[in-house]
Amino acid sequence: MMRIDPEPLLTAGQIAARVSELAAEIRRDLADDRPVVLGVLKGAAFFTADLARALGMDAEVEFIRARSYSGTESGGRVEVFGLDRLSLAGRTVLLVEDIVDTGTTLAALLAGLHAAGAATVRVCALLDKPSRRKTPVTPDYAGFVVENRFVVGYGLDYEERFRTLPEIHVLA
Repeated sequence: MMRIDPEPLLTAGQIAARVSELAAEIRRDLADDRPVVLGVLKGAAFFTADLARALGMDAEVEFIRARSYSGTESGGRVEVFGLDRLSLAGRTVLLVEDIVDTGTTLAALLAGLHAAGAATVRVCALLDKPSRRKTPVTPDYAGFVVENRFVVGYGLDYEERFRTLPEIHVLA
């Protein structure tokens, strides 16, 4: 039976404050654009919604789905769904991820977005785990750098559990 550490790694208040800070940075950098805010389902759904509202700018919001995890390990093979239905040619895309871990998923998403003709792609990740990086990618905006622990909550899950927690916890 999986359980979580009772003390959150990141509280709802810490997350909300950082989302506001990230939105201010992005708004400053993309002030002259009408970006496509592209959330990666399912993990980044809550973060994407909160970030898009905090941006306070005219933006299109879309979602795609990427999957590479099985249990607590990335399988290495990335499946991307929904990218083919979007018109991104010549657009500025703000790709919103829950976590950048090995970098394999992000690299696949970036390749797909560039192949779709996106003019500019910026990456905003709630969590960045550089100690696990296998592919050299770095988010343009990172909410929090976390150690090599499996985390859940605020959209992140373990086999569809713990996703709806308002804070981020370490899986025990």
